[in-house]
Amino acid sequence: MKQMLQICCKNNKSSEKFELGSTILQVYEKLKPEMKHRPLCALVNNRIEGLRFRLFGSKQIEFLDITSAAGRKIYARSLSFVLWKAVEDLYPGTTLMLEAPVSNGYYFTLNLGRPVSLEDAAALRKRMKDIIDEGHEFHRIESPTEEAAALFRERGMTNKARLFEGLGRLYTFYYKLCDTVDYYYGPLVPSTDYLDLFDLVKYYDGLLLRIPRFEDSNKLGELIKQEKMLNVFREDHQLERLLGVGTVGELNAATTQGASGDIIKIAEALQEKKICHISDRIASLSNVKVILIAGPSSSGKTTFSKRLSIQLMTSGLKPYPISLDDYFVNREDNPRDENGDYDYESIYALNLKLFNEHLQMLLAGEEIELPKYDFAAGKSTMSGKRLKLSPNTILILEGIHALNPILTKDVPDDKKFKIYVSALTTIKLDNHNYIPTTDNRLIRRIVRDFKYRGASASDTIARWPSVRRGEDKWIFPFQENADVMFNSALLYELAVLRNQAIPVLESVNENQPEYATANSLIQFLKYFKTIPDRELPPTSILREFLGGSSFKY
Repeated sequence: MKQMLQICCKNNKSSEKFELGSTILQVYEKLKPEMKHRPLCALVNNRIEGLRFRLFGSKQIEFLDITSAAGRKIYARSLSFVLWKAVEDLYPGTTLMLEAPVSNGYYFTLNLGRPVSLEDAAALRKRMKDIIDEGHEFHRIESPTEEAAALFRERGMTNKARLFEGLGRLYTFYYKLCDTVDYYYGPLVPSTDYLDLFDLVKYYDGLLLRIPRFEDSNKLGELIKQEKMLNVFREDHQLERLLGVGTVGELNAATTQGASGDIIKIAEALQEKKICHISDRIASLSNVKVILIAGPSSSGKTTFSKRLSIQLMTSGLKPYPISLDDYFVNREDNPRDENGDYDYESIYALNLKLFNEHLQMLLAGEEIELPKYDFAAGKSTMSGKRLKLSPNTILILEGIHALNPILTKDVPDDKKFKIYVSALTTIKLDNHNYIPTTDNRLIRRIVRDFKYRGASASDTIARWPSVRRGEDKWIFPFQENADVMFNSALLYELAVLRNQAIPVLESVNENQPEYATANSLIQFLKYFKTIPDRELPPTSILREFLGGSSFKY
């Protein structure tokens, strides 16, 4: 008699029996829940699994398509593997590097010994299409870690071999597409038949792999120029390669060899050097009276602005911070979102008229009375605090809307200096696996909210989608308006955050919706060998989240 198991499908609220060892794909093909797009993966007891995953116990399953964050990542990973196979087929012996997520896609460099041409992009695009049309399966291979590491070393992929060797596991897995092998830290789709929409174009000196839009998966993401953002990634990647710690495997090896202290010192010194350069540039511009600092959640804007202020003072300037929060409109006048709730993220939650009047008066040498917002009462009042700029005073405005032209529309451009701050994670798991910058920021926020705001990991994760929607609407469209971009991510930081983040994440229970994200972050953080935080300086941006900062927040 065949052994059966009970499967509950969350999509259509059905429950049926299946044979032991059935795959998620077989469950879908039998249940056929109504979905806008075909599934790419599933939540199995709130863990993200690929469609080839076999079931050996009764489970709750929720199928996910490309409109989900998990489905989108799986689609992108699978396309990246197809690109790697196309490169191996057409340019054997060449190194392909996933450098950064930009322009609604993924930027790769190809080491051909010459510039990448339009013809190269066209040839690779055609080969990718042929591979996809042939309908090949992606095979997940489990093997002893030593054998997997040896296989990748033989093929010249030493960064993946180092990653395997640093995990301390007896067995590991990798993927195979025809005769091409690769490793990805999350599931892939079952076969290339699932990859029906993509493009590959020449982008600056490399290639841009374009994927479907998040909001409309029947169209590709808009192709936009993000030269400033790309330059930040490229600059940091070049430095990491010089230091020999561009991937997690290399960082783990350096940590094992006792070099983590030097890595911390170098990373911190480089950030301070960049802040000095920004300060010197501002000081050289005699007309600048307003510094605008914007960036997404948990990007370290506050610590950055404090460190920049110190550097500005060494140049004889007197920085004066103005809180945009004090310019909120009265609560009853606050705009509402599509659900009828107050939209505190909207730029129109600020009293733009009063704000611009005050800036104009200050720049004209007049005195103003600063407002004060009473969050408990939801009312704006006058603070009694007066401000008049001296010749060497420079205003610092920090907030999510700082780069939005609407905010300072009445201030002449030559009076403003615009800075975009974000944690643009540049270290990679290996050549083909980047670390999402949003994951880095979420880990920072989980640690900070738990330590200082009394919020659990599930609370922070539950709020994160709303935070991200606000960023997409009010921050990211204006990031290229910046005069300079500052990367607040530190080469070593995830290895330091690891031990503080994992216990907090482990408090999320399996029956909570946030468990899928928490479990994914835990598994990801386990790739890093721990670096203790005792050598972090008290002025480090990371201290804003870990504690022990010499700044007051």
